[in-house]
Amino acid sequence: MPDTSRVTRPTAFLISICAILLALPTSAGVLKGMVKDDKGNALHGVMVRITDDNQGISESVYTDDTGQYTLVTRLNGTLKLRARSPYFKDVWSTVEIPATGTTTENVAMSPMTSDIEISESLPAAYHFGGLPFESGPDKDFNRYQFQRDCLSCHQMGNPFTRQQRTAKDWAVTIQRMHRMVGNFDAELRDRRSVILAAGFDGATVSVRPQFPIDEALHEAKVYEFMLDRAFVPHDSIIHPESGLIYTVDQALDHMVVTDPKNGQSYYVMQSDGRAKEYYKGFQAADQEVIGEFSPGSRHGPHSLDLRRQDGKYYVTNTSSRSIGVFNPGTNEWEPSHVIPRETRAVYPHTVRVDKKGFVWFTLAGSEHVGRLDPDAGKFDILRLPDVKSGGISGGTQPYGIDINPIDDVMWYGRLFGDKIGRVDPTTLEVTEHDSPVRGPRRMRFDKEGILWVTGYSEGQLARIDVRKGFESTVYDMPEFAPGYRPAPYALGVHPDTQDIWLNENMTDRLYRFIPGEERFIVYPMPLSGTYSRDMTFAADGQVCLSNNPIPPPALEGGKLQIVCVDPAYDPGAAANLMSASQ
Repeated sequence: MPDTSRVTRPTAFLISICAILLALPTSAGVLKGMVKDDKGNALHGVMVRITDDNQGISESVYTDDTGQYTLVTRLNGTLKLRARSPYFKDVWSTVEIPATGTTTENVAMSPMTSDIEISESLPAAYHFGGLPFESGPDKDFNRYQFQRDCLSCHQMGNPFTRQQRTAKDWAVTIQRMHRMVGNFDAELRDRRSVILAAGFDGATVSVRPQFPIDEALHEAKVYEFMLDRAFVPHDSIIHPESGLIYTVDQALDHMVVTDPKNGQSYYVMQSDGRAKEYYKGFQAADQEVIGEFSPGSRHGPHSLDLRRQDGKYYVTNTSSRSIGVFNPGTNEWEPSHVIPRETRAVYPHTVRVDKKGFVWFTLAGSEHVGRLDPDAGKFDILRLPDVKSGGISGGTQPYGIDINPIDDVMWYGRLFGDKIGRVDPTTLEVTEHDSPVRGPRRMRFDKEGILWVTGYSEGQLARIDVRKGFESTVYDMPEFAPGYRPAPYALGVHPDTQDIWLNENMTDRLYRFIPGEERFIVYPMPLSGTYSRDMTFAADGQVCLSNNPIPPPALEGGKLQIVCVDPAYDPGAAANLMSASQ
């Protein structure tokens, strides 16, 4: 089959270079060098990252198979440099990058030697995966049930969440987690608390995952934009005309607007937002948060989509049970559409707008999906068929949703029900199918009308042809150590290449699946504790998404961010074009 990742490569490359030229000032610096180990051997796939703390911006590239890197950057002045590679100690230094010209910085890295040091460096997946799960497909706390129950909102196994605690101490946290999925069974709470206390006992882990280095890393660059006033920046969308990144903050009732040209953000709170009242230790002056997340915002904006008919963003407000409206033309929130209380619909979750302008959404707190006609202000709230929930959830959590571009029909998934359904837009009749993957989380259609779904429970990706009797193919995502399965959250379909991009929230990595080759490419992310959400694509081919583990201290550095990956970055050509433009 043809290599679809390369079909539009020249066009994507030229667009990427033009975007670099537009985003950078009239001059730019180049940082390059060689990375070797302490014996003089070149190191392949090392992430070299520079950071401007004053602007809250970082940029990263990866070394090639000769150990060399080249980073054409908008940043200049005194910057922090960090080199990172699995099983090697991080190297930190300070570099001076002028506004024009080239700076050379060679790096020597030393391998980790102690078991403690190696264990502490491993992503959350390799601490969580060693818990003493129950065995048996019907057990409440087997591996895949535990994964779906407990990883849905945050990592378990990072330094913040794997702190050694007694079962009694764990019970407080577990009670809150279980209530989030509608379970109030004290006996189940206590049993799970014992498992966590036994597994997170402070001992080092012996597993040694082997992470692949793909040649595609040489063509990738990662941008990070710090969000200094965000707490749960959830889903993001890039505006098709302005290129601004719009992100809803579920905890603080914000719309966060980020300009990727300068990395700066501003925040627009819903008029009666009051989320700050619900966080112990929240200090507005420096935006530091102490304590744990409590879902108590007035609105809780979670997901958003752009309605082309009026140019406005429609937002699921989880707490106020409403569909919010944000006008990017005026940078103002407009009056929300409140879901009628008599429908008993709870927790509007993910939203998509169809070609006719109807706003469709799932309701994760009840067994419903909904449709809003914004022009008429009319809701249709649809009760879904009765389905037994999996794990310890009190419901099925209608979750992911998307619109088929071929026939404009909405499809949805039930995370704890292992069902995927469709709604006839004329009759509103609901039809459901058994999901080919456990824990269908989020979904997207490609331009041919093929539905792609993440299987959260067991680390899988499903390709479903909804035109051919729901015919499906399931792909196992890479596991870097036997038995340690990934936990894929969301996915997006690249508008040009049609590659499938997935975020996996336990390995500090982003994944790209090339359908024509049926293979995955793995991109290491800059920060440990990475937990990213829904993704969006820029005109130049970059994929962007928020990074927001709950609570923020679980992310390395404690500051949440927008991350963008350019998969078609050519440092040599960019440097040559930059020189020619000066």
